[in-house]
Amino acid sequence: MKLHLSILLLLYAVPVLFALSLRAQSPSAANPVAPAANQPQATAAKIKVIIDTDIGDDVDDAFALGLALSSPELKITGITTAWGDTHLRAQLVDRLLAETSQNDIPVAEGIPTHSKAPFTQVRWAEANGRAQSHPPAVDFLLRQIHENPGQLTIIAIGPFTNIGAAIDQDATTFRKVQRVVLMGGSIRRRYGDLGYAPDRGPEPEYNIVSDIPAAQKLFASGVPIFMMPLDSTQLKLDETKRALLFSAGTPLANALAALYYQWGQLTPTLFDVMAVAYVVQPNLCPAQPLHIDVDKDGYTRVSAGAPNASVCLDSDSDQFFRFLLPRLLHAPR
Repeated sequence: MKLHLSILLLLYAVPVLFALSLRAQSPSAANPVAPAANQPQATAAKIKVIIDTDIGDDVDDAFALGLALSSPELKITGITTAWGDTHLRAQLVDRLLAETSQNDIPVAEGIPTHSKAPFTQVRWAEANGRAQSHPPAVDFLLRQIHENPGQLTIIAIGPFTNIGAAIDQDATTFRKVQRVVLMGGSIRRRYGDLGYAPDRGPEPEYNIVSDIPAAQKLFASGVPIFMMPLDSTQLKLDETKRALLFSAGTPLANALAALYYQWGQLTPTLFDVMAVAYVVQPNLCPAQPLHIDVDKDGYTRVSAGAPNASVCLDSDSDQFFRFLLPRLLHAPR
């Protein structure tokens, strides 16, 4: 009887010991909480942004918005229109969002002003057959900041009228914005300085000089500012790159092609696109801390004092387009 019992115990123990030996050899045994090879890894939280744009004049705003719509790292909580005919600009944004199936993004109308710049893409904007109402941009901005304290990035790629008005209306709430990333100003290079010749010095840049008081309020606001001036944003979308993009046949590429042809000039300079690119990939435009004063003539002067902005003074055009074009071509959103 004892012999039979010993044999039974041996027959039971062998498979158990074998299974335990396999478990000891398994990678997951050493670390029981290690994820399986095919288990999805956690992704970084999306960057919440509002884009404040004067889309419709120069065509670079459309390309900037196209990059934002093509960047899965961003959560666009709203688009606000700035300067000039802000209602027509909102219509243009509505149509671009509809063409790219992004209708869930809210659009708000900024403070209308008089603008001397021609609204070159007016026909494309007016062809939007869907009349929509939009909330006031200043109220929308402040509400979004209030609901997302310390989390919201404003990408400012037009004159800063909406931002200046938001500071006037509720500076305490505005200071809860995480940062403002802007295209604007000129430190060492003026329009036409592409970095291949000695710098010719600064000049007033459009987004700053259009509303100098608003720019002064922003730089004095105390919020973190990341500044992409003319020095680092004169990035030319040449004929080869345009042909590659416009032949893609995607809804975004088709919309950008139509807006480019209505713009009516030859080679776009993608000033505003760098501000969006910086938010997604900051190493495209390394920034350094400086104290920036906006003077009465719209110059952005470097002066003594504690830094109030991080400023990118140079960028690599080839690196920039190697980042930009695949996103616009394949639109991974």
